[in-house]
Amino acid sequence: MGKFVRVKCKDCNNEQIIFKKASTPVACQVCGSILAEPTGGIAKIKGEIVEELE
Repeated sequence: MGKFVRVKCKDCNNEQIIFKKASTPVACQVCGSILAEPTGGIAKIKGEIVEELE
């Protein structure tokens, strides 16, 4: 199970790589939409997971 995921923003379709266990909210670098919210464990991913990375 990878520690990073490539996530596609549902608002602008930008793809960006984020840490699965993000401890702070992760925003899209293009439109600023929230891609992941911290939960204390694995982050709640708001976009579409395109790929799991090692």
